[in-house]
Amino acid sequence: MARRRKTSPAEDLLDLVSLLPWWAGVALAIAGYVALHYVASQPLSTSAQPGQVGAMASQAIWRGLASAFQYIVPVICLAGAAVSVWRRRERQKLVTDVAQSRAADALDGMSWQQFEKLVGEGFRLQGYRVVETGGGGADGGVDLALTKGSEKFLVQCKQWRALKVGVDVVRELYGVMAARGATGGFVVMSGRFTDEATAFAKGRNVSLIDGPALHALIRRVRGAASGPAAEKSGARPVQPTAVPTRSRS
Repeated sequence: MARRRKTSPAEDLLDLVSLLPWWAGVALAIAGYVALHYVASQPLSTSAQPGQVGAMASQAIWRGLASAFQYIVPVICLAGAAVSVWRRRERQKLVTDVAQSRAADALDGMSWQQFEKLVGEGFRLQGYRVVETGGGGADGGVDLALTKGSEKFLVQCKQWRALKVGVDVVRELYGVMAARGATGGFVVMSGRFTDEATAFAKGRNVSLIDGPALHALIRRVRGAASGPAAEKSGARPVQPTAVPTRSRS
């Protein structure tokens, strides 16, 4: 997946806050305003002792920056919180639509961005902390990083409808897992895996989740999360090798 274009610091801050829960963005907005307002309210020295001119100039610069950013930073944080709410609702809608669909091709009409969000939300509903890493770079194409307690898992998402995922993709993820000390990993796709990929993953801490298995997983975790008997359902987080893989030659 392509890397994003270069962004400004304000855009980077907004993206960072949008990855947090909405209430964290609001808390950062309040904390940022209080801290910057305090700096902006500090009185400037009216007399300079020998050797303190540089310090006075630095103080004036910081006060001027704080005066402006005491409003800019909270606005960015609140915007990030709003984006977080919007993204959360978008992910929930994707999960609901797929869970309610009985069609075998429920995943076929998705873009790769939607597919990645769907997979991430599926793991969130199982209690994982999910970080979207973007994939396609020095991270070995890892799209999601999961944590559960002290354990870390890596995920590659492949929205390939016409092609099968081969052994090279699974082998690549396995190598990145070893390099980063991950407990396990998942390769998730909307189509199928080759027999070679299935054979390589067998006996290793890598789960291959194809389209039908993902559809079933989303329906299960969505039902467990929304039903009144969710706490009694006993649904456990998916662990590597716990999801059966369907393959076709």
